[in-house]
Amino acid sequence: MYNKVIMVGNLTRDIELRYLPSGSAIAKSAVATSYKYKSSTGEQKDEVCFLDFNIFGRSAEVANQYLKKGSKVLLEGRLVFEQWTAQDGSTRSRHSLRVDAMKMLDSKGDSGMAGDNQGYNPQGTYNQPANIQYDEPSSPASYGGMNQAKPRVEQRIPEIDIDEDEIPF
Repeated sequence: MYNKVIMVGNLTRDIELRYLPSGSAIAKSAVATSYKYKSSTGEQKDEVCFLDFNIFGRSAEVANQYLKKGSKVLLEGRLVFEQWTAQDGSTRSRHSLRVDAMKMLDSKGDSGMAGDNQGYNPQGTYNQPANIQYDEPSSPASYGGMNQAKPRVEQRIPEIDIDEDEIPF
């Protein structure tokens, strides 16, 4: 089990899509998020966090298709520690987010996506409306004659106060 990390922010650059020798897709980019607070002197402060992330498989291809620099996303995954040797021989390291689930938060007009608040989750909710809950039908005939649950869409998307002028890209 790992500690889940959820980041909401804007992409700092376009998605970079590559394919592994196995044929699996990998998408790389970075997200910027800010935290506003008042200091002990009452001064308004703003803390910005930048975090690189990796998305694998079909999620990577979807991210490449629908996201661009500035797109607002919610990313859920785990932090991984990466180390490598740079060309000058020095050892470099950083933390990045290995994304398990992604939700696109831009509206239809902002990004040209197929619909409002649609996203992709590797567990099978690809481009499904956000926050679907299911009610049991009163009888099998009440929902197309099949013994299925009827979807009920609820809008519970949190408001995030991000001033576009404060994003450094």
